[in-house]
Amino acid sequence: MKQISPSSKALELARQVLRIEADAVLALAERIDGAFVQALALILNCHGRVIVSGMGKSGHVGRKIASTLSSTGTPAYFVHPAEASHGDLGMITRDDVLIAISNSGESAELLTIVPIVKRLGAKLISMTGKAHSSLAVESDVHLDAAVALEACPLNLAPTASTTAVLALGDALAVALLDSRGFGAADFARSHPGGTIGRRLLTHVSDVMRAGPALPVVVPETSVPDAILEISRGGIGMTSVLTPERRLTGIITDGDLRRAFAKGLDLRLLVAADIMSRGPRAITPERLAVEAVEMMEQHKINQLPVVDDSGVLLGALNMHDLFRAKVI
Repeated sequence: MKQISPSSKALELARQVLRIEADAVLALAERIDGAFVQALALILNCHGRVIVSGMGKSGHVGRKIASTLSSTGTPAYFVHPAEASHGDLGMITRDDVLIAISNSGESAELLTIVPIVKRLGAKLISMTGKAHSSLAVESDVHLDAAVALEACPLNLAPTASTTAVLALGDALAVALLDSRGFGAADFARSHPGGTIGRRLLTHVSDVMRAGPALPVVVPETSVPDAILEISRGGIGMTSVLTPERRLTGIITDGDLRRAFAKGLDLRLLVAADIMSRGPRAITPERLAVEAVEMMEQHKINQLPVVDDSGVLLGALNMHDLFRAKVI
C-alpha cells in the first residue's frame, strides 16, 4: 500500500484551524445577551427535564451538552430528531424544555417535531447560526451561535460552528450550576465511579485500619516489643497510647533509625524513650484527600486517626490511600 506523507503546510493549517475556532468562541462572548438569561430562567423553572436534539454533527454536540448538563445538576437527555418522529417524541412532556441545535436553523427533522413539541406545551430554546431561520423564529428563546467562517478550508465541514455550540452549551451548564448552588459534593455524587468521585466521597474512615489490625503499644512497652508490633501492623509505625487509649505518641521506622544513629541500646529502652510526642493526626470524618495533603505538606507517610478527644480510632499510610485510588 502506498504511503501518504503529511502536507508541507500541515502544521500551519492546524494552527489556522485552532485560531479560527478560538476566534469563533471569543466572538460568542461578545454576543451573550438577555436571551441567554431568558434561556437560563426557562431551564431553572422547568419542572421536567431538558431534552437536547440535533441532526448530524449538531446531534453529536447535543449529546455532549446533555451529558454535561446532567453531570452538573440539570437532568437532561438527548433525543434524536428522526427517531422522535417515529415514537421517541413520547419521551417529551409539557413540563420539559427542548434545546434544538441546527447551524442552518432549517434542519427538516427538527422542524418536523417542533410544532408538536410546542403544542404539548414544552418550551423551546434553539441554538443556530442564523437568527432569522425557521427554527430560530419558532423558538421561545434563540441563542445566537453564528460563526464568521468554518475552520475547514472549503468552509463546508462543520468545525468552528460545532465548537461554538459546544462552548455555548458549556456556558449554559456552568451558569445553571452556579444558579443552583451545585457544589463539589453534588458533583461527586454524580461521578461516584471516577477519580473525582473517589477524591470527593472517600473519607478517612473508609480507608483507615482499625481493630485488631491496628498496631498499638503503651509507653512502658519495651522497644524490641514495639518493633515487633510495628512489623505486625505493616504500616511502618505503631501508636503509643495512654490507659484511656488517648494518643500520646508514635514510633515510626524513622524514630528507630534516629535512636540507632545515636548509639542507644534499643534493648534497654521503652516506647516512651524514643517515640515522637504529640504527633500529627486526623479525624475520621475528614476526606481521604485531606490526609494526602497533610502527609505531603509535612513529609510523613503515616497518620493516626483520632476522635475529638484524642482517642485512637485507626491509622493509615500512603499505601492505603494508593489502594483506595485517592492518589
